[in-house]
Amino acid sequence: MLGLPKTTKFNKQFPKQKFYGKLNVTPTLKRVFIDQIKVIYWRNKIATTTVNLAAGETVTEIEVFEIKLSAPQLDVAVLKQIDKEIPYHILFLLEYEGKYQAWTAYKEAAVTGSNAFKVGTYYHTDWLPEGELPLKVDGLNIDKVYENFVRQIAGDALQTDSEESLKESVEKDERRRQLQKQIASLQTKVWKEKQLNKQVQLNGELKKLRKVLEDL
Repeated sequence: MLGLPKTTKFNKQFPKQKFYGKLNVTPTLKRVFIDQIKVIYWRNKIATTTVNLAAGETVTEIEVFEIKLSAPQLDVAVLKQIDKEIPYHILFLLEYEGKYQAWTAYKEAAVTGSNAFKVGTYYHTDWLPEGELPLKVDGLNIDKVYENFVRQIAGDALQTDSEESLKESVEKDERRRQLQKQIASLQTKVWKEKQLNKQVQLNGELKKLRKVLEDL
């Protein structure tokens, strides 16, 4: 898939029961796996053993999972569960009626060490034909290929002209999202507020938040 070299092909069906059969999976999440997913395929493995790339310092492999859906939406908790179970970085391709969405999360080693990962915000593309997905292997090592996959999927949210790291870009985007939520909440308070002096105070706070957001 995605025009990846034949050497990366894995093409094995991954029984979804392996994920929802875990003791830590709630009945609700198990129902999501059963109702929303038809089948999961492990399509590709991008690693130094399968493609001509140097090893990464933090990313050792990138797995490409194709998830065929029963409807054009999937509870993100499913992806989080899979990401927790697989100790590698994952590129998800959701398929429904011939169209695809690419999903991935910024995933970094957890403080606990071992093979654990901390899974962050998920980014995704629109529904597109597979050939139109904005994804290409770009980079000289696995770290850089993974970083570029995340940036390609996230689009404008993580684009930068500076030399900031992917971690810094993701953290900046998180701050932006939080500020947007604060601004929306504060704007609602302004609309509901009847007292003029209180409106003025809230508008002052709103102006400050908008300035912080603009400067990000």
